[in-house]
Amino acid sequence: MSEALILIDIQKDYFPGGHMELVGAEEAAEKAAFVLGRFRASRLPVVHVRHESVQPGATFLHPGTEGAEIYPLVAPLPTETVISKHDHNAFRHTGLMAVLQRFTATRLTICGMMTHMCVDTGVRAAFDLGFPCRLVADACATRDLEYDGRIVPAADVQAAYLAALGAVFAKVVNAAEIDLPRTWRSHSSCAANPFLPASVSL
Repeated sequence: MSEALILIDIQKDYFPGGHMELVGAEEAAEKAAFVLGRFRASRLPVVHVRHESVQPGATFLHPGTEGAEIYPLVAPLPTETVISKHDHNAFRHTGLMAVLQRFTATRLTICGMMTHMCVDTGVRAAFDLGFPCRLVADACATRDLEYDGRIVPAADVQAAYLAALGAVFAKVVNAAEIDLPRTWRSHSSCAANPFLPASVSL
């Protein structure tokens, strides 16, 4: 069984001075860098996903801008794969699935930004494709949202989405637990899955 790390949209526009600053982005990036270091030390595959907003009216993550660049703390090595996407789902119209098949990855560790949007969508898509997922809670960040005239604080948004994902779609852990294989063993989604996508030669 092979494990791959997917870092979703840890890009400059989400940090102070960017066009869509998130709450706790710098702290989340530090945790993501810790997880990234663990995977590199173990020589496990890493995939960086980078969002490029091409939709009319988009206000951040524009292709070719500094804000769309991957945050330096988690910058990819020349040998690491970078996937560009134009959708919330990292698997949609991208080569991500083919890359994971090339790596013979059968389970995923995921972290990134934003928790309520591309992270949530990516985890659910991975689950639907048969991947047991481990979501690193403190290596994700989100922002305040508004609904029906009420501001929902980022901490509440984060808690609600992590609770929902952890109920079915992923094993939710913190970065410090990543070096402990037993974090996989207590979640039903980690059981052998007959619908897991088969590896292919590319």
